[in-house]
Amino acid sequence: MSPPKGKKAKGQEGGGSPPDKAGKMKTKTYERELRTLHVELVKLQEWVRHKGLKVCVVFEGRDGAGKGGTIKAITERVSPRVFRVIALPSPTEREKSQMYGQRYIPHLPAAGEVVIWDRSWYNRAGVERVMGFCTEEQAKRFLAIIPEFEKLMVDSGIVLIKYWLEVSMEEQTRRLEARIDDGRKIWKLSPMDLQSYSRWYDYSRARDEMFATTDTAWAPWYVARSDDKKRARLNIIRHLLSKVPYEELPREKVELPKRQKRGDYREPDYPLKLVPEVY
Repeated sequence: MSPPKGKKAKGQEGGGSPPDKAGKMKTKTYERELRTLHVELVKLQEWVRHKGLKVCVVFEGRDGAGKGGTIKAITERVSPRVFRVIALPSPTEREKSQMYGQRYIPHLPAAGEVVIWDRSWYNRAGVERVMGFCTEEQAKRFLAIIPEFEKLMVDSGIVLIKYWLEVSMEEQTRRLEARIDDGRKIWKLSPMDLQSYSRWYDYSRARDEMFATTDTAWAPWYVARSDDKKRARLNIIRHLLSKVPYEELPREKVELPKRQKRGDYREPDYPLKLVPEVY
């Protein structure tokens, strides 16, 4: 983070105290720390708009690693006009015939935007390779050219930050099993998730080669252990804030103006269709 000169944000080194790491983080502690980080994310948002920055954040990891929850924690208090989340569906037949990567380019950030990818072009290095949706030659070709593609992004002024969420085998099993009987989460458990679940070590090999070829000086991978969702979210947000230097912009004190007088206005006698007040 880059708080105003002479000040330190609460919870930073030298200000505030880190949460106790003994056992699972308490919800009250998590919410307190997250609120502090949300304030900093709003400052970052205003700085990105003010300076016309282009920020691109990639989230990758196994199914159940916590990508969606982390992205939600980042975006729940900022503007969707600035923080755009991209989660592309499976490619259409037309997109399959295009140059690989073509469908991702239109979603890259313009000035004043933070684009967050819930899975990205790295599908080719992971699920497509492991599940046989591309040939081994295509996967190797992707790994060879993607560092230069990302170099072009960075050279164009994009701040590119890549996160891999690392979940343990046991925790992934627990999370996927929890989705089976939870009506709120069953949509997150697809047939593809079930197939990929059984291929843990194939994904491990694909991940290892992806790191070896695409962990570059201009676009490094940052790995976050995500068995503890609360800590992972806080750690990633703090790290994200540290990778995009920003300052708090001055703001005028806000005061609500007086409301206009009623004058001759009268509430209409109209039969409104009210929502039933069940609760």
